[in-house]
Amino acid sequence: MITAALDVGSFLDSVFVFDNYGELLALLRNSVWAGAVLGLVGGLVGTFVMMRDLAFAVHGIAELSFAGAAAALLIGADVVTGSLVGSVLAALIMGFTGLRAREGNSFVGVLMPFGLGLGILFLSLYEGRSSNKFSLLTGQIVSVSSLQLTSMVVLSAVVLVTLVGVWRPLTFASTDPLVAQAKGLPVRGLSILFMVLLGISVALSVQIVGSLLVLALLITPAAAAMNLTASPLRTVVLSVVFAELAMVGGILLALGGSIPISPYVTTISFVLWLVSRAVRAVRERTSSYGRTTTTPHGRSRASVTGPARP
Repeated sequence: MITAALDVGSFLDSVFVFDNYGELLALLRNSVWAGAVLGLVGGLVGTFVMMRDLAFAVHGIAELSFAGAAAALLIGADVVTGSLVGSVLAALIMGFTGLRAREGNSFVGVLMPFGLGLGILFLSLYEGRSSNKFSLLTGQIVSVSSLQLTSMVVLSAVVLVTLVGVWRPLTFASTDPLVAQAKGLPVRGLSILFMVLLGISVALSVQIVGSLLVLALLITPAAAAMNLTASPLRTVVLSVVFAELAMVGGILLALGGSIPISPYVTTISFVLWLVSRAVRAVRERTSSYGRTTTTPHGRSRASVTGPARP
């Protein structure tokens, strides 16, 4: 038992190394700000992703974003631009096809391995540093320069301003597209516009968390928020808060660690979702037993009954 405890202690010491943490935090300030920006974008965009049932599509866009970044790395071009081109191209293809849910899932399922295969092909032909290959898949925090941070802030501002501008019609079209179309809203145009915004968000996220784990930023925080509330406003606020906790918290932990950022971000996101799911289960169980009945005097009283039988 003592040996096992020592092994666990040595493992934790190898994972979390907080020596000179203050100096590292000052050096990687851009990375922290980048994580905060991505948390805001991911929390807002992720809410609409869940409303429109596009979780699987996010993964497909991420694979093409990875292929575009790998192609740019191979030819010596800007990796961020390649990632952006790949993700926006995939988003436009999905948006213009306008497939139904089942057909859309099949299309994304076909697109995903194609993009992943292209990315692996380009990386196998690349003869540069192996760390550059690895970072496309799992993300990294040490390469966010001031120029990259500026471009990230500008693109994020474009996404946020556009999203706020179409918030009400997009919400209507996402929750009830048939009624929205009957009311004269350009449902198809809004869908294409949102897919472009989603593509940009995926490309921005790939820079930090990598293409394989981008779902932890664009899906999990919003899913956790929806477990806790049905209010649209509260869902958005909680989604942003959870995304910020995952991104900024993951970066702060990764600064003092020896492993990539993605495991920290995904673990924090998953724990938040688990807690929210447990809270939802407790609420549902409580509501199924505590019911309100009315007395002959018109007063309400709580009665405890078992769940209704089918």
